[in-house]
Amino acid sequence: MVSATPGSRVTRVILMATPPQLTPEQRAAALAKAAEARTARAEVKNKLKIGSLSLAEALASTDDTIGKLKVVSLLESLPGVGKVKARKIMDEIGIADNRRVQGLGQQQKSALLEQLGK
Repeated sequence: MVSATPGSRVTRVILMATPPQLTPEQRAAALAKAAEARTARAEVKNKLKIGSLSLAEALASTDDTIGKLKVVSLLESLPGVGKVKARKIMDEIGIADNRRVQGLGQQQKSALLEQLGK
């Protein structure tokens, strides 16, 4: 228990557990898995950019790669949508900057499709 007199300054110390140390093999495996995930997300964004994957298909997908992609990155990958327009659309719909595709609700998905005319 921390007690203080009026006007004194109290500092609280929060102890956190240290993360478990990975073996070199575990670390290499984690790095490889992360590299695969980045490559898969880049592929999805490229498909959106060239038009072989539509926004509707991406939003309806149950693929983990698409689900873990941030909405702002997804929108920026669309032709004619840059950083400013993507953020403006998200603000109008009420989607947070850090939201991922898997975290979107059905109304948000519908609003995105309506807004972008796809």
